[in-house]
Amino acid sequence: MRLEGIIAAIPTPFHPDETLNLEALESNVKRWNDTSLTGYTVLGTTGEFVSLTLDEKKRVLERAREATPREKVFLAGTGAESTFETLELTRWAAALGADYAIVITPHYNRRWFAPESLVEHYHRIADASGIPIVVYHIPACTGLALEPATIAKIAEHPNVAGIKDSSGDVLALQETKRVCPEEFAVLTGSAQILLAAFTVGASGAILADACAVWDEPAELQEALAAGEIDRARAIQMRLAAFSREVVSNRGIPGVKALLDRMGFYGGPPRLPLLPLAPDAADDVERAYQFLKALMAQRALRGDS
Repeated sequence: MRLEGIIAAIPTPFHPDETLNLEALESNVKRWNDTSLTGYTVLGTTGEFVSLTLDEKKRVLERAREATPREKVFLAGTGAESTFETLELTRWAAALGADYAIVITPHYNRRWFAPESLVEHYHRIADASGIPIVVYHIPACTGLALEPATIAKIAEHPNVAGIKDSSGDVLALQETKRVCPEEFAVLTGSAQILLAAFTVGASGAILADACAVWDEPAELQEALAAGEIDRARAIQMRLAAFSREVVSNRGIPGVKALLDRMGFYGGPPRLPLLPLAPDAADDVERAYQFLKALMAQRALRGDS
């Protein structure tokens, strides 16, 4: 399946006692199945993969895969600090039927890493994974920024299919697109630079925002493809304001609080993350309602 369009980075639901709520996960996914989303990333940052045991990760992936129709692309977060552990979960996800494994850069020992060690890490996984690999680049969380030249070396492996670049650096994303093979998919992880990312060649986006607003980023991509630059720019401005308030400023608790307000199941994050206070949850709901109202007004006027 092609890596393109708008893919939601979905959260992992927990009960109030922070145990897995797989029934809520299944219910959420089935509701998203009826949207314009291209697919899902399960066990990304929004999925709190760092807070789950290996057994829990397998249970989440299994339930989400069961609930996801085959026409939706399914990316399984399988990254860990060691190549050995990453391969174990990646092979398991391949046997489960994941379309791609999305693998975060290992980072704990980054002060001793050389670029060659990261290239070898991804190539070793790609050699034995059983499914294509997507590099997950999120330096704000890992403290490790991949240079485009290093990404290009990783991309030389035919089983490394693309990258989710959550750096927010448009110039680096542009250079990555330039130096990597044409078939190597570059996707942004930031709604705040979505228009710029598409302009320099990104084929899609993997967004936590898309759990709540899936039509708006898809409409932006469609407007740009149709040459309607003013319309695309207007959507970007509205979407960026929403993303700042909900995702950038509030993170995983913000996404979960908004899902609760929308009638999905958000539930609590796992400690050490804390749920939003009621007034902060009000703020994210207002940001959502404001975006939806603006988009509805634009649709009624038939302009940008």
